[in-house]
Amino acid sequence: MKCCNLASLDPRITETGRVGLKGASKADRAIWEEANRDWSLLLNESIDVIEALNATLFDSTNVAAFESPDYSVDDHFVTAKTRKGQQLFRQTVLTSYGNQCCITGLKEPKLIVASHIIPWQKDKTHRLNPHNGLALNALHDRAFDQGLITVDDDMTVRVSNKLKQQDQYTQKAIVKFHGEGLILPERFMPNPEFLQYHRENVFIAN
Repeated sequence: MKCCNLASLDPRITETGRVGLKGASKADRAIWEEANRDWSLLLNESIDVIEALNATLFDSTNVAAFESPDYSVDDHFVTAKTRKGQQLFRQTVLTSYGNQCCITGLKEPKLIVASHIIPWQKDKTHRLNPHNGLALNALHDRAFDQGLITVDDDMTVRVSNKLKQQDQYTQKAIVKFHGEGLILPERFMPNPEFLQYHRENVFIAN
């Protein structure tokens, strides 16, 4: 019922003629407005709650299972820096695009990446903003990341001139999509300002 209260505040739902429940309170409206103002904050707080819940799985009652005179193991454990919220960002972006690449229509989720329009390392305030994401297959994600393709304001693909004289495979796999329109998401349209940043700071025109 709480979700249906929030649904009544979502214009993407109400524009289709659905109305949700009519019991949305002032608190519901405040939550909805806060979530829409700062998606990164919402995702970070959600992740903190999930991690806190998961931590309860490793309380003292479970420690006994690891008490053994033999601690040998074949694989090695390493410590690595992880991107907090990356998995949730990926799920949000891929779901928005129907779990398909927005350029080719490829529908194998294992081959699709939630690609950042403004690179992760360039602007931490939009790292988890789903409007900063595109669902791309691994090849086109790499091309986008390296500035070999970009997206224009009319949501069409632009391919760098560096690729237009390349081999036949490159022509079929990438160049043929030049001028083609993106498969648009159900939610979280790419932010035009983010796309402009990519064209001006990442894309290699020639």
